[in-house]
Amino acid sequence: MASLDTLAAELRALPPSCGPVRLIAVDGHAGSGKTTFADRLAAALGGAPVLHLDDVATHEELFGWTRRLLEGVIGPLSRGEAARYAPYDWTLRRFGPERTLEPAPVIILDGVGAGRGELRPFLASLLWMELAENQAWRRGRGRDGGTLAGFWDGWEAAERRHFHQDPSRPFADTLVRQCEEGYEWSSGAAAAAGSGPHPHRG
Repeated sequence: MASLDTLAAELRALPPSCGPVRLIAVDGHAGSGKTTFADRLAAALGGAPVLHLDDVATHEELFGWTRRLLEGVIGPLSRGEAARYAPYDWTLRRFGPERTLEPAPVIILDGVGAGRGELRPFLASLLWMELAENQAWRRGRGRDGGTLAGFWDGWEAAERRHFHQDPSRPFADTLVRQCEEGYEWSSGAAAAAGSGPHPHRG
C-alpha cells in the first residue's frame, strides 16, 4: 500500500537507535490491532523482523518481562550481535526452543508495553494504535471467545495498572488508527499534541 510504503521509507530514514538497528515499537491496548498493523508494516519494510512481546511475557509476568527483553534481545542488538530468546508457549505454560534474532536495519517490537519507559531510549520511533481501551478489549474478547474470559478479566486489570504507572501514548511519535480500508495516522507535532490521526492513509 502506498501510504505504508511512505511510512516505511520514513522509518528507514531514521538514525539507528539500538546498535545498528532502528527499533520500532508498535504499542496500544490489547485488541487494538497492533499485530496486524506490525505485520503489514514489516511487509512494507521488505520483510523486517517482528518480535512479538507475547513471546516474552508469561502468565505470571504479563508485564514483568523488561529485564528478560533487555538482557536477551536489546543488549545483544545494541552491540551489533544476534539476540537469542525462548518464546513462551501460552498453552503449555513454558518456554519453547530458543530463537535467534539477527540485527537488521529495522526491527519491529509489537505488543502492549512496547513503548514503556525502560525501552524508549532504544527506540527509533514509537507508534501507538489509537483505539480506546474498552473498544479494544471488547474486540479482543470477541476474537478469543468465552473460554478466555477469565484471562481477559485479569489482563484488563493488569493492563490498566501498567499504563497508569508507565503510559506509552504521551510519548508516541505517531498515532495510528485502523480504518475500513487500511490505516490513517498523524506524526510529529500532531501526534505530540494528541490530535487524532488524519493526514496519511493506506
